[in-house]
Amino acid sequence: QVQLVESGGGLVQAGGSLRLSCVASISTSSINYMRWYRQAPGKQREFVASMGRIGNTAYADSVKGRFTISRDNAKNTLYLQMSSLKPEDTAVYFCNLDRGWRNDWGQGIQVTVSS
Repeated sequence: QVQLVESGGGLVQAGGSLRLSCVASISTSSINYMRWYRQAPGKQREFVASMGRIGNTAYADSVKGRFTISRDNAKNTLYLQMSSLKPEDTAVYFCNLDRGWRNDWGQGIQVTVSS
């Protein structure tokens, strides 16, 4: 079973930055897509950003220009650099590995942005 361990969350003031990391227990070099999702209290889980194996990226409109997704396959790690954070970015953030035939999820990590 794949294990995904997120880190880097915490409490930050509005306008601040955080970098999330997600380390996988398997090689990520052949993973088609790696993604970040988030879930705020009382809301459904929503897509944040994705990065394909060839480096193609996609972002939710709400985070474009503020968040940057990257991956280091040598370290089996997915990153999310978050800047200009807003209170509405407060959520539990989850990393996701999409192998086409299977999706794996991390346990989630809390990000709280104070106003």
